[in-house]
Amino acid sequence: MVDVIEPLRRYFGHVSFRLGQEALVEAVLDGRDVLAVMPTGSGKSLGFQLPAVLLPGTTIVVSPLIALMKDQVDNLTRRGIQAAALHSLLSAEARCIALDAARAGALQLLYVAPERFASPTFLRLLEALPVARFVVDEAHCVSEWGHDFRPDYRRLQAAAAACRRADGRPGRPPMAALTATATPEVRDDIVHLLGLRAPHVVVAGFDRPNIYSRVRPVSGEAEKQQLLPSLVGDRRALVYTATRAGAETAAAVLQAGGVQAAAYHGGMPDAARTHVQDSFASGELRVVCATNAFGMGIDRPDIEAIIHADLPASIEAYYQEMGRAGRDGRPATATLLWHYADVKTREFLIDHVRADDARRSRLAITPEERERRKALEHAKLRRMVAYADTVGCLRATILRYFGDPAAREPCGACGTCDRRERIGEVDRLFLRKILSGIARAPRPYGRRKIAAMLVGHTEGLPAELTRLSTTALLHDCAPRLIEQWIESACAAGLIAMSVDQYHTLTLTPLGRGVMAGRVEDVRMVVPEAARRTVTRTRRRMSRRSRR
Repeated sequence: MVDVIEPLRRYFGHVSFRLGQEALVEAVLDGRDVLAVMPTGSGKSLGFQLPAVLLPGTTIVVSPLIALMKDQVDNLTRRGIQAAALHSLLSAEARCIALDAARAGALQLLYVAPERFASPTFLRLLEALPVARFVVDEAHCVSEWGHDFRPDYRRLQAAAAACRRADGRPGRPPMAALTATATPEVRDDIVHLLGLRAPHVVVAGFDRPNIYSRVRPVSGEAEKQQLLPSLVGDRRALVYTATRAGAETAAAVLQAGGVQAAAYHGGMPDAARTHVQDSFASGELRVVCATNAFGMGIDRPDIEAIIHADLPASIEAYYQEMGRAGRDGRPATATLLWHYADVKTREFLIDHVRADDARRSRLAITPEERERRKALEHAKLRRMVAYADTVGCLRATILRYFGDPAAREPCGACGTCDRRERIGEVDRLFLRKILSGIARAPRPYGRRKIAAMLVGHTEGLPAELTRLSTTALLHDCAPRLIEQWIESACAAGLIAMSVDQYHTLTLTPLGRGVMAGRVEDVRMVVPEAARRTVTRTRRRMSRRSRR
């Protein structure tokens, strides 16, 4: 076994690995194909950077953003590791220097944008270059269900096959695919579309227990701007917006409030963006207001707050962006300002792709393909809206989404769990009816089928759900209201939801006690729509008592 601790200390200044890092390094060194799914801030990059200094040949790293490549190459060269990047912002002279160094075998790591693999000149270089490992960073980009699908990632299987192994063995070099945001369906896509062969899979937990998550409903843009200075305070923070104009506005609002802030987005000159990124990375700049292009690969461990001024495009994007907080393990907060009008903004961005985004790939896309991809983006947006609108535990909702078995409710460390309160008799009776519906089902079902059964929407339901004593028991309610009660009861620990793709429901011992009337002290978040329903119910009960 290769000694990895000494070079870990010498090059990276660490005396031990973080959770999941050692298994990843060993798998990459072992020469197997690897799929690593590890949360933002867990140090995935070390998994290929450390092997790169130990293996003969050059490690090719495919990376989607110039900012990401620049930050990592700068860090590596400061550590005495020979690294370079090829991207569009380099001068012709700088590109020639990087290519010459690669041909001479002087580079341990070469970072490359996925679009570069469309160049025949670069592909010829790959055929002559002894490649130690072919690494695909942000590998979710290969999947249409990933939150940042890049068509050029589809070239990478063929590109890797064209590479020559540095160890002289036949076949392509071993591949490693890394991502922080991959649901089980995206993981399957990565393996298939990159052609990974019996990959060793490293999955570290998705939970970031030091990040306190909350959703703050707001009335509109005016309230967002009013809240921003207090949400940032005197902390180091990132403010994410859906649009370039939003980033400029957020920065101006903070500056007017005496907060040192700057905007960052794709419409700015390259030099201005580089200045903002370098200032934030060095600690000179405290707050950046940005579109989602900013932050990937930023190794700033002391970010204390992430504020999403607008609704993110997907849960994957939100998780990755909020995960840039608290990398040093200290407490941090992630706040989503939630206004339903933001959904329309996101829908517009999906349906009206900017011309520069459309030109980002050289791969031709047919009108039919474009419409299919729009449908996928709308589906991911609906999942994000469901998160923003949930009355369930925010932490558990995200963990379940990624199939993490660590999902437990209540978490006790999110805005929803902190809003729990003791419910009254009318609410408790309503809740007992829902719990009875789950208990009466002959086998576990998901919340939508249970809700449909309880309100009497039996069309399309399994026959066994259409003839229960609880079928249509709550016929005067909307199915979404029942689903919100179920989410809240899960967060209160009354209902257990499976972490597989079906998310089926079973009652916990506490839930059975509440259903049977043995437990009366029930603390949970009552959905807002339910409060209005309860008020009407109380009025009816009061009128009946006077008769």
